Amino acid sequence: MTTQTSDSENAATRGFAFALSAYLLWGLLPLYMKAVAYIPAVEVVAHRIIWSLPIAGVVLLLLGRTADVKTALRSPRTIMMAALTATIITCNWGIYVWAIASDRAVETALGYYINPLVSVVMGAVLLGEKLNRFQIAAVGLAVLAVVILAVDSGGLPWVSLALAISFALYGYLRKTLPIGPSQGFFLEILILFVPALAYIFWLQARGEGHFLASNPYDIALLLGCGPVTAVPLLLYAFGAKLLRLSTIGLMQYIAPTIVFLIAVFIFGEPFSGVRIVAFLLIWAALAIYTWSMFFRRAEPVTEPV
Repeated sequence: MTTQTSDSENAATRGFAFALSAYLLWGLLPLYMKAVAYIPAVEVVAHRIIWSLPIAGVVLLLLGRTADVKTALRSPRTIMMAALTATIITCNWGIYVWAIASDRAVETALGYYINPLVSVVMGAVLLGEKLNRFQIAAVGLAVLAVVILAVDSGGLPWVSLALAISFALYGYLRKTLPIGPSQGFFLEILILFVPALAYIFWLQARGEGHFLASNPYDIALLLGCGPVTAVPLLLYAFGAKLLRLSTIGLMQYIAPTIVFLIAVFIFGEPFSGVRIVAFLLIWAALAIYTWSMFFRRAEPVTEPV
């Protein structure tokens, strides 16, 4: 019994270390994306795809999971679903890279703050899941925050909404893939690899690409797009397998909080007046939503009669 408890605690500790590392890297990612802000977002995303593939491939070899990918490649349905999820996450990456380069990092932080609330709404709409009164209150506060931002700016905060919706949709569809997280990531990157490589060759042929430029700084930054993309995703996949869902639910706010702090205190993006009110509403919504998760866990389980 003691050995089992010790093993469980060790697994939880390793899972926490993996997940924390992933969220810290995601939180610091805007610093890297700001460094490549002078390169067009589509080119950056293409290099994120290309240089992620060898990393994901090495991980699969080390884990001995290549057979899963071979099986998936023989299934047209799996390939079609992976192509769809790959397209969605590519759009998410593109918006994120563009937003950071365009001094809209605060909006990206808002997007990932409201992402879990969007997932709750998506579960209600697509899966018929019932929302409790706390979740309804949290979603209501988030909607109010979006309305306030929309009225103030004269339009919807589309960057935040696009990031939140695309990532929530990606998570929902990703669960339908009959393949593990590291294998699924490799399959998605493999599907995207040829179009991304073709685009880079096309840019180079036109003399517009940055990878073969004489400046080694460009080459180093673009090569680094692979590790900064693949490493946190793989760390998160390993961590999520070893941690409780409630723990992951709390930790998911680490990354947008770091992004928010970087946006305001390092990038110097404006944060006053209406934005403060909107973020206070979002933080209140997340507090209610997070508390409701533990409230639901604490409720007694009744056996069916």
